Amino acid sequence: MRGKRIRDRDLKRPAKKNQPTLTDKVEIASKWINRGYRVSFVLRIIVLSRSTYYYFLKSQGKRRYGGGRPIKGYSYNRQQEPVSDEQIKAWLKELIEGEGYAYGYVKLTIILKYKYGLIINKKKVYRLCKEMGILKPQRQIKVKHPRRLARNRIVTGPNQLWETDIKYGYIADEGRFFYVLSIIDVFDRSIIDYHVGLSCEARHAVYTLKSRYGNAGWIKMLPNRL
Repeated sequence: MRGKRIRDRDLKRPAKKNQPTLTDKVEIASKWINRGYRVSFVLRIIVLSRSTYYYFLKSQGKRRYGGGRPIKGYSYNRQQEPVSDEQIKAWLKELIEGEGYAYGYVKLTIILKYKYGLIINKKKVYRLCKEMGILKPQRQIKVKHPRRLARNRIVTGPNQLWETDIKYGYIADEGRFFYVLSIIDVFDRSIIDYHVGLSCEARHAVYTLKSRYGNAGWIKMLPNRL
């Protein structure tokens, strides 16, 4: 009996070691069962159900996929002819080195459909681009803040509160920018006056107000309108 108890303690010891995984438990159970111990006795000590133990033994050696369908390695064109993934990768490489250097996987999918007649979806193109290491970094979407007025202003009519807005554009032929400064009435969003030029500074805003109301009138209106 003493020798039996010693063997029982040796059998319990591996099960207490840092919470072993299911694979470890099955290996430990098989080890002691092959030594002649009863299956029910070993599994009770290791805290492993009989159904789990036999299911694990039965499933060993079978090929299992992590999820989804197996990868075929080819796609079809419009003539229902198979096109290998290696050929698709070569086309993707040509596109990246040429006109599609700035394209993401969605636009590359469209080009593959219309230029090469492939029947392919964007998910597969994403996987192929990821394998090739040519994925573009994801665009960061900026949070748009809602337009708010000052809390101490209640606008009930025109010419009570004005705002300024600055927009700019690019002149391709000249290689420089132009700016549009607008003075907007908050009540009805109408344009009071505007400035268009190759630069936009504070002096341009002042000049726009002066040209609208003259040198004397604009000074009196500033504290009440802006």
